[in-house]
Amino acid sequence: MNGKLKNPTLSRRRTLTLLGGLLVAPKAFAQAAAHRLPLTSFAPVVPGYRLRFPHDEGSHPDFRLEWWYITGWLNDAAARPLGFQITFFRARPELKHDNPSAFTPRQIMIAHAAISDPLHGRLIHAQRAARAGFELAGADEGRTRVWIDHWSLEQRDGTYRAQLPAQEFQLDFTFAPTQPPLLQGEYGLSRKGPAPESASYYYSLPHLEVTGTLARRGKPQTVTGSAWLDHEWSSSYLAKEAVGWDWIGVNLDDGGALMAFRMRDKNGGSFWAGGALRRADGSSRIFSFSEVQFTPRREWRSARTGTSYPVSWLVRAGDREVVIEPLFDDQEHDTRNSTGAIYWEGAAHALVDGKPAGRGYLELTGYWRPLRF
Repeated sequence: MNGKLKNPTLSRRRTLTLLGGLLVAPKAFAQAAAHRLPLTSFAPVVPGYRLRFPHDEGSHPDFRLEWWYITGWLNDAAARPLGFQITFFRARPELKHDNPSAFTPRQIMIAHAAISDPLHGRLIHAQRAARAGFELAGADEGRTRVWIDHWSLEQRDGTYRAQLPAQEFQLDFTFAPTQPPLLQGEYGLSRKGPAPESASYYYSLPHLEVTGTLARRGKPQTVTGSAWLDHEWSSSYLAKEAVGWDWIGVNLDDGGALMAFRMRDKNGGSFWAGGALRRADGSSRIFSFSEVQFTPRREWRSARTGTSYPVSWLVRAGDREVVIEPLFDDQEHDTRNSTGAIYWEGAAHALVDGKPAGRGYLELTGYWRPLRF
């Protein structure tokens, strides 16, 4: 560096935006609820809405929460399996929104990224947070384009590109869809509990083809793989009776795809459940609450947080039964500097009758502490 800034105005704006976001975004959901100001209303999730593509691949700023979530498996030059996860969150705080100041946190952007490498032995992760604005953080409507400073996920010419330069790794991946969107729930309305408002709009894109580069320790490597994209938005996502959820998204080896989840109550039982199966022939089936069961098989305890996670599962969805085994156990994700939560999220194998049947991701929330938005 020569000590001179090429664009000092942009540099100041970037610094103010990111520092301002860090003041607002950590534990953003809890802090927003603590304000005693007149609150804005949020758009409801209602039956009858039909998802529109590509329009609904963009942001929905009138809703309280939204995320774009990509998980997948990679093969490097040595054909070693690696997992990766990229998530961009958009949150609309419960604040008074008639303040004309550009610094009013009308939308908060949070991003997580992680690499699951068995040789490293634990999750390698990074996170960002900032208030939207000043062209340095935000989410576009009408198409997927979300970003925080140099971190971005953008839809262009039928593909998606993610660029995330972090301290311990740098990702530059392109994702090419090979299947149409898989609508979760009833035409994209996914129930998360018995109350009508406890629901989200939710679709998935399984079997994305991944190409790009992964750099670690300054050495870029060409990688290929397969990924799964979830896009979900809601205004009242977690029922008060639920403390967290367990979720799987699996790209099946026969070309099909399986998603299943359950909402857990404080006693560890299933408060609600659901899922979807895309068969190899392209047909699909939605599973009801009574058709989905998660049975833990083995736990792993984190030496860092003391939290125990059931990292191995037997999952039944209708007449399908799969065993979920992690790529390795220590895939705990500490995001206290952005969302205020610690959870387990990692690459996992799917087995049927003891034989490999697919690869995907397992997410376990609410085990460290009850999850609250």
